[in-house]
Amino acid sequence: MNKNKKKKTIALVAHDNRKADLVDWVDYNWKELIFHDLVCTGTTGAMVEKVLQENCMLANTVPPQVTRLKSGPLGGDQQLGALICEQKVDILIFLWDPMQPQPHDVDVKALLRICALYNIVTATNRSTADFVISSELFHQEYKPLVKDYSAYIKRVIS
Repeated sequence: MNKNKKKKTIALVAHDNRKADLVDWVDYNWKELIFHDLVCTGTTGAMVEKVLQENCMLANTVPPQVTRLKSGPLGGDQQLGALICEQKVDILIFLWDPMQPQPHDVDVKALLRICALYNIVTATNRSTADFVISSELFHQEYKPLVKDYSAYIKRVIS
């Protein structure tokens, strides 16, 4: 890895109807992704691991370790949200399906709320993911500014 590149933790999540799109994106960008720590929910993680292993085998390089959380509806969204709260995730690529109601919609909304709260880079479609991975900032140290919520935490409740 180039010494000037900053290793990031990238979370990859996709709803069922968007998993193929995410796998295609990973397949296209694998040469960038192998230098970073990857976190995925459930089945998405298995699919991402497979495409990375195939590409790395062909290129005779070591695939990155992919941390696999539970499936989103089984708590993976909450696990990922906790990692974001602990500032252990730098970027979320979440290809969600806007045409299909999800049984865990409230979890998805909570995850996106946490991303906004902690001001982490969040791509919810492939175009944005393409802009993120091709940005100069992708390769640099980047510390997002997080609003100071201390007044909220210290508020008096009567």
